[in-house]
Amino acid sequence: MSDIDLSAAVWRKSRQSAADGNCVEVARLPGRKFAVRDSKDSEGPVLIFGGAGWAAFVAGVRSGEFDL
Repeated sequence: MSDIDLSAAVWRKSRQSAADGNCVEVARLPGRKFAVRDSKDSEGPVLIFGGAGWAAFVAGVRSGEFDL
């Protein structure tokens, strides 16, 4: 991940995030990549997804594939 510069990333949080702020934030990156981080730990680890991986993740969330 060290080769990806996140300094200009624009982070967005879901409008449906938990009232206590427990949520993830997503930033669109150049090259059809997406970054995901814990909103409570903005200096913590970041996951980077390629476009196909992100699309599969979003489709899984929408279809109820994950036990949320």
